[in-house]
Amino acid sequence: MKAEFDNHDERIKYYELILERNLEGLPKFPLPEGYRYVFYQQGDREQWIDIEKSAKEFTSYEQGLEAWNRYYGGNESSLLDRMVFIETLEGRKVATATAYYDVSGRDKSGDGWLHWVAVRREYQGKGLSKPLITHVLEIMRGFGHIHAKIPTQTTTWLACKVYLDLGFRPVPQNAVHSREGWRIVKTLTDHAALEEFEAVALDEIMGKSY
Repeated sequence: MKAEFDNHDERIKYYELILERNLEGLPKFPLPEGYRYVFYQQGDREQWIDIEKSAKEFTSYEQGLEAWNRYYGGNESSLLDRMVFIETLEGRKVATATAYYDVSGRDKSGDGWLHWVAVRREYQGKGLSKPLITHVLEIMRGFGHIHAKIPTQTTTWLACKVYLDLGFRPVPQNAVHSREGWRIVKTLTDHAALEEFEAVALDEIMGKSY
């Protein structure tokens, strides 16, 4: 590639991507030393927003609050055994993900949905994402789900690579509707799981001037 892309890069043309996999035979990744898992407790909303902001999911606190209210508002008690944080031994929360469901109500399959995976910017690259994701997927299995979906987007292409590494694959319908998005991810990751998609040129990746 002639340009370097951030792991959350708004210059990339936006396409919604949805991946799926069966929850049998999940890989295991130990959490690095110095960290632990904790569940959501009442009052952790601000920590969640702060982590998501740090990971560039939101550009402002207000945007984060809007997303929280849309996904979890009025239903915070359900997060007590679904929303997971990774925290340091000193108690700083540095990553989060949630074993949830499709809040839009459009997905009638009964699949679990992995929500809002994020790692604080300064803790990225420390081996936290794969342990976190597989840990939360095991929690999802505990709720009786046998299949999981993950929504993401081309602008977070590196996260998409992590999901592909963990055995997730494009939902067939999404592979058709967002084919150009998957071609972009193929170009940026050269992932073997995307062999059916053709790579694109640089100017087909950029959604904003570069």
